Amino acid sequence: MASTRSSSQTVTVDGRTLRLSNLDKVLYPATGTTKAEVLAYYAAVAPHLIRHAADRPVTRKRWVHGVGTGDAPGQVFFHKNIEDNAPGWLPRNAVRHKDHTNVYPMVNDPATLTWLGQIAALELHVPQWRFAAGGAARNPDRLVLDLDPGEGAGLAECAQVALLARAILQGMGLEPFPVTSGSKGIHLYCALDGRQTSAEVSAVAHGLARALEADHPELAVSDMKKALRPGRVLVDWSQNSATKTTVCPYSLRGDVTPTVAAPRSWQELEAAGLEQLDHTSVMRRIESLGDLLAPATTPIPVDDDADEAPADRLSTYRSMRDGSRTPEPVPEEVGPRGGSSFVIQEHHARRLHYDFRLEREGVLVSWAIPKGPPLTPDRNHLAIQTEDHPLEYGSFEGTIPAGEYGGGQVSIWDAGTCELEKWREGKEVICTLHGRPDGGLARGGAAVRRFALISTGVRKGKNTWLIHLMKDQPAQQDDTSGQDGALADEPRPDGGQPSSESTDVAPMAGDAAFIPPMLASPGTVRTIADPENWAYELKWDGVRCIASISEAGIVLTSRNGKDITALYPELGDLGDLVSADSAVLDGEIVALNARGRPDFGLLQQRMTLTPGPEVEQARTRTPVRFVIFDLLSLEDRDLTGLEYRQRRELLERAVDEAVDQHVQVPAPLDATLQEAVRASRQLGLEGIVAKRLTAGYRPGTRSSSWVKIRHLQTLEVVVVGWRPGRGSRARTIGSVLVAVPDAGELRYVGRVGSGFTDRQLDLARTQLKKLARPSPPLNDVPKAEASDARWVTPSLVAEVHHSGFTGAGRLRHPVWRGWRPDKTPDDVFLETRPTTTPVP
Repeated sequence: MASTRSSSQTVTVDGRTLRLSNLDKVLYPATGTTKAEVLAYYAAVAPHLIRHAADRPVTRKRWVHGVGTGDAPGQVFFHKNIEDNAPGWLPRNAVRHKDHTNVYPMVNDPATLTWLGQIAALELHVPQWRFAAGGAARNPDRLVLDLDPGEGAGLAECAQVALLARAILQGMGLEPFPVTSGSKGIHLYCALDGRQTSAEVSAVAHGLARALEADHPELAVSDMKKALRPGRVLVDWSQNSATKTTVCPYSLRGDVTPTVAAPRSWQELEAAGLEQLDHTSVMRRIESLGDLLAPATTPIPVDDDADEAPADRLSTYRSMRDGSRTPEPVPEEVGPRGGSSFVIQEHHARRLHYDFRLEREGVLVSWAIPKGPPLTPDRNHLAIQTEDHPLEYGSFEGTIPAGEYGGGQVSIWDAGTCELEKWREGKEVICTLHGRPDGGLARGGAAVRRFALISTGVRKGKNTWLIHLMKDQPAQQDDTSGQDGALADEPRPDGGQPSSESTDVAPMAGDAAFIPPMLASPGTVRTIADPENWAYELKWDGVRCIASISEAGIVLTSRNGKDITALYPELGDLGDLVSADSAVLDGEIVALNARGRPDFGLLQQRMTLTPGPEVEQARTRTPVRFVIFDLLSLEDRDLTGLEYRQRRELLERAVDEAVDQHVQVPAPLDATLQEAVRASRQLGLEGIVAKRLTAGYRPGTRSSSWVKIRHLQTLEVVVVGWRPGRGSRARTIGSVLVAVPDAGELRYVGRVGSGFTDRQLDLARTQLKKLARPSPPLNDVPKAEASDARWVTPSLVAEVHHSGFTGAGRLRHPVWRGWRPDKTPDDVFLETRPTTTPVP
């Protein structure tokens, strides 16, 4: 396809007729690059891009009005589901979730790529796995490492880490191929044979990232916390997860200039002056070099059978056992398919645990459960997925010799048939077990039990899950084991650890560990491009609280890490309402007014008290409630890697609301986006929070996966001074002067004089006098307002209502809401940037 400046034309690509419009539209203003030139680029690289994208679900970032400039970025639309106006011939496939299905396009041919260029889908992102012919997800066929420079590091440092990673990968028998990402960093790709699951590949990549960090702590980091990244390169291993995507090789980027995720040679990485490449450079390179990344992609299978089992699912099992030294069965082949057996074996190894095995595709998919299957719905137990076992293991009982893998006594605790209700590979299993009348399940109350297993990710190289006894059981039961969910009639070491089959599974660090809360980004209904993929919660007008429950008791922590437990003694029974020995909960503490609505002004009467008699008196006068909306840890297991909807399901099972409603777990709204916004307005609430159903929990991060949509405009501000009052306020404060951080400095945004109660004025005067300073902490306060100002050290944060900004960048009609002792000036940012008209 030739580049053209005409506004539209009709073309035929691979026998498909497409109407291309607005070809002269400039998509990259900085370089004047038009849609026609974007289409010409994709036509030139089509064979190579398709090699790396074919049969993969592709998510798209579209800039229909262009990418804009650095000062004014263009609006981007993120799409998973295939567009409604996509032609019927476009290849597509579905990814099924618990409560919805996403249908993705696949870039399998030049016509599809041309159509995506026509709709300005500049960035194409794909996972490391492909669809099989039947629509199932295959195991990944490549490993990827994303080398992302932190502040103060650059492409040169990424190249250094890439060279170090190359040596390690080659030592593992993998050959890496580098790609400059077109953004800031470098991607490394290695071809795989498809035998490992995404979880297994992620574990390997995570181990490699940690090794690089351990050997080169001044250069590499494996933890994604931004505070750890300045001057170093993040070795991001997480993109090997089945749910994650990476920008496709040869895809354009939505940056200021049309840079490309471009394959490079190792000689280029070793040379000085490495830079990202633009689309014209990449077109010239492929004419002479071809596709440097081709060896990193395995051929697309020809005779694909969606139901075909991996070549040898017992290879890992055999590699860990010597048939001449252990009585365990070590067969040469995977068993016949189509059976429905299960077995639970009691395994006295280094520590007692129970092996839970379900028949699937000719093998026994296996988990080690330290505390055994839970026999009451109010307990979730840890399960660690181990290697697949042969079907013959279903009848195995005996002694594995000491020194051999899993050495110890094995006996069958229960066995029978299994009905599989759901099997989402690596994510979720729901099954009903039909055990023996005299088996372990029956001793717990009933021989027929319905369980759910939910993956919680990878820790220390182990695939960790939670196993849960479903409340909805196929028969009436009497689960009165009296052992708090442990196996009935069995002597059990309380809190026993996994055996040699399941060691190195790390709990969260310490009891009642504080997890900094995930934060929502401000937005509007237009921010939510795919509203069917979000949940909607009411926005509570209170203060954020992380509640940690452990054997040591309850600890309530504000969003900035302050212990506020003593301020809210009525929440001391929270541990009795949680069906676990340990948990970390995320929620909001609120105070309700006479109309039953959250009232931040009322809550102020509790936030500023000193623990002691004052709190006890206020507890009766102004009671608070804890509204819980997320579960971050349960039984010392980190749940932040789970999807939002999985965490919500576990939360609703784990917490019983208090009888007097001082602890609540309100469900997400059963409503569309527009209905949710309308309902919150009718209820007189602050707004809603939209949460992406598939999003994990990102501690301490302000994420676009959570969006807060407010009816009223509020702003957090830093108090920089105050002015004396007049008339009835002659002996106190007339107004406070406030600012917001902007580009590293404080920007003055006005004075606030209304909304105070007399008590708040007295409290403010006392607080601000302690922070007095002789000079202003900023330079842009108008002379008239600075003439009689008393300046203070800018360390206190408050919140105000307002109706927008003036042309001079000052707040319109600001009204005081109260102090925010849970926040520091570093937490304050401009959600809506004011204009910058200078003030004389």
